[in-house]
Amino acid sequence: MKERLKFFGALALFWLCFFTVGRILFLLYLYSQTSQLTWKEIVTPLFLGIRMDAAMTGYWLLLPGLIFMSSSFISRKLTYLLQGIVTTTLLFISTLIIVSDVELYKHWGFRINSTPLMYLQTEAMTSVNPSIFILLISIFIILSILFLFIYWRKIAPQLLRFQKLPISWAPVWLALTGALIIPIRSSFSVAPLNTGFVYFHKTKAFPNHVGINPVWNFFKSLSGDNNHRYPNNFYSLTDLDQQFDSLIQTRGETIKLLSTEKPNIVLIILESFTSKIIEPLGGIPNITPQLNSLIKEGILFDNFYASGDRTDKGLVSILSGYPAQPRTSIIKYPAKTQRLPYLPRALEKKGYHTSFVYGGDIGFANMESYLTQAGFSHITEVDDFENKFDDSKWGVADHYVFNRLLNECDSASSPFFKVMLSLSSHEPFEVPMETVIEGSDESSLFLNACYYTDKSLGEFIRKAKTELWWKNTLVIITADHGHRFPNPNELKEKERFKIPMLWLGGAIQKSDTTITSFGNQTDLANTLLTQLNSVPTEFPFSRNILSKNANTFAMYIFNNGYGYVSSTNENIYDFDLQNYLKQEGNKVEFDKGKVYMQKLFDDYNKK
Repeated sequence: MKERLKFFGALALFWLCFFTVGRILFLLYLYSQTSQLTWKEIVTPLFLGIRMDAAMTGYWLLLPGLIFMSSSFISRKLTYLLQGIVTTTLLFISTLIIVSDVELYKHWGFRINSTPLMYLQTEAMTSVNPSIFILLISIFIILSILFLFIYWRKIAPQLLRFQKLPISWAPVWLALTGALIIPIRSSFSVAPLNTGFVYFHKTKAFPNHVGINPVWNFFKSLSGDNNHRYPNNFYSLTDLDQQFDSLIQTRGETIKLLSTEKPNIVLIILESFTSKIIEPLGGIPNITPQLNSLIKEGILFDNFYASGDRTDKGLVSILSGYPAQPRTSIIKYPAKTQRLPYLPRALEKKGYHTSFVYGGDIGFANMESYLTQAGFSHITEVDDFENKFDDSKWGVADHYVFNRLLNECDSASSPFFKVMLSLSSHEPFEVPMETVIEGSDESSLFLNACYYTDKSLGEFIRKAKTELWWKNTLVIITADHGHRFPNPNELKEKERFKIPMLWLGGAIQKSDTTITSFGNQTDLANTLLTQLNSVPTEFPFSRNILSKNANTFAMYIFNNGYGYVSSTNENIYDFDLQNYLKQEGNKVEFDKGKVYMQKLFDDYNKK
């Protein structure tokens, strides 16, 4: 019995050391962010994380505990073999999660959860740069071999020296295994372990994230993902509906931007086009010269924000006027998306012919289900292009897709509503153009890809201006979400979510005009429909931001928090921390974001 307890303790220490090494790997791999921390901010999550590591260790010891209980009935060699198979399997699973997490965090800004499972059947896996992929495989092999050596050479041989466990001790081992609920739950209070237990920093997200055990986080999100519900008491108010209606209301006179009530509408959604690359929005010069020039011809919304941080969330926000959600995406649940309002269907009722153009796989992230329910009369995707045009890992390069959009506009019956989603400015940033922005680092590759997409956009607009349909057409250019590059920001920062929205075309009656009202993707639906003299009621989260009486603010939602931005306020709230990371400005506005989020939670749960 004593020898078995010693082995069990050694196995527990093995897993605690493994998870600590994984946390150190996370800090080293993300050195650019780690280097900005103080020693206290580095050391603190290393100690706080032990609590979550102990919980995960408890889970990983359940099967070994049951095997020891069974060793009263099976041979010593079989016990040795079963313990080895279990430990090796769990080690491979844990290493895969830890290694995947360090790279995914660079892109998404949060520790790994069930989100990657949405993309396993798509080209998303090919977006990793080959050199990065080789590095990750190397880390996986080294980490696996190191801990396999420790287990099989230093720990496992003890099992071969054990005597058979008396049957009378089997219940004792069952009780000891059951006692693992103590480290697993990590609390004697009503609240079991959650990520908030390792949060200590009031303003920085990264040091808080360091303390999270990625293996625990992944399986925790997986266990609750099939029936995801939000709290109905995050912000309890007896007059929640009235406060929300007051926040969203856009009654009053509207600024008219169009010269016609029924223009053709071309909506161009640019992949990852952050405001940080657009000079008139304070971005880097000369990355988007075509868009910069077009801004002088149209109407620029210069305080416009993405609702979420991924394409699937951006599409729902733009086409359904529905906000992104923390920790999940409504597009994953067709039973819920079928209850959403849809801009294409609203326009179809007004006599519009609708279509969607994309150069990639429409099955990506459940897009096909969503776009079909949205009511598009025709959907163009990668299979509709000749094979010779499918020359990048994500699909057809943007200039080919813009040409397809132009041809479809030429042959379409008016009025038409056409939506195009670009893809070339997505990782791994492969573009069919001689390099303009030099450099092999990810930031330079991103900027070069954006330059290419901007060039393709400019060519499309130049050709479109020569077509007869142009004079009666509104072109809306925006982005699906922002991006961490250039000048990487933490996921919670507003700069990560600020994107352009530009209206131009023959149907607008103003040019070189800037709209300074704050808004986000969800506001496009009602803003556009009001311009078409509709009285929209089916998009409850969408405001007409051209109303002179509209509350001017923007909401953005990251992995498990939200940001509220206005001309007088900037508030960032973290649901794990259960507190604000930032509160600046007029105190009267501090809780408006909470009103918005509780209304979103209630609405999502009912769908």
